Amino acid sequence: MKNIKLAARNGSARTIVRVGKVKVGEGFTMIGGPCGVESEEQTIQTAIMVKENGADMLRGGAFKPRTSPYAFQGLGLKGLKILEKARDITGLPIVTEVIDTRDVSWVCEYADVLQIGARNMQNFSLLKEVGKSNKPVLLKRGMYSTIEEWLNCAEYILNDGNPDVIMCERGIRSFETYTRNTLDLSSVPSIRELTHLPIITDPSHGTGKVSLIGPMSLASAACGADGLILEAHWKPEEALSDKDQALTPAQFGVIARQARAVHKFVSELK
Repeated sequence: MKNIKLAARNGSARTIVRVGKVKVGEGFTMIGGPCGVESEEQTIQTAIMVKENGADMLRGGAFKPRTSPYAFQGLGLKGLKILEKARDITGLPIVTEVIDTRDVSWVCEYADVLQIGARNMQNFSLLKEVGKSNKPVLLKRGMYSTIEEWLNCAEYILNDGNPDVIMCERGIRSFETYTRNTLDLSSVPSIRELTHLPIITDPSHGTGKVSLIGPMSLASAACGADGLILEAHWKPEEALSDKDQALTPAQFGVIARQARAVHKFVSELK
């Protein structure tokens, strides 16, 4: 991978991305929250409950790029203000998606981590813009992307001056239809071989089924992931988006405890 220069491992120490008191790449980081910010009550109650169940950071989409133009698209600025209030109440740093270069500067006023979603992984203008920001970036793998293409996108961000990139495996599109995507866990040890950047996984999008999130979360911890980002909702049956893959906060808590135990066990074997 001759074009991977700044992201390449090359014997360098692994990068620790600091988000407030959270250190991604040191220990095991749990990020939880709803797919989309739907209301103040939903977001704040979910934030309180995931924190009680082991979350280190709060995820929530104020902007939701959806396959259908008629699906819930998020609350925009109102959603960001709700996330800010949830952070003030819980102390959890905010991870939220940015989808437009024009939005980066003002989303930075609210977010602690800028998420680049799968559909925007190769939006090079957006990658350059978040590369100029002073906020850590969570870079999701594109659903049709190779590991090399994914790393090249991280290279764009690093090349524009932002050293804080978190890689996120969220599943790739294959011929399988039972699961929403195919969670490629071989990418986790591969990324650890190829780059110094931390890597987490997203079994929520990687499977699309609550029943499969737990096993794939434990497998992620076992193969070397630095953390998980999971969808959780205080009332999953009422979620406006992705309700089939939304955990209850209690389910999130069980996975958090088990995944951290697996990570600790594997780390002690080395």
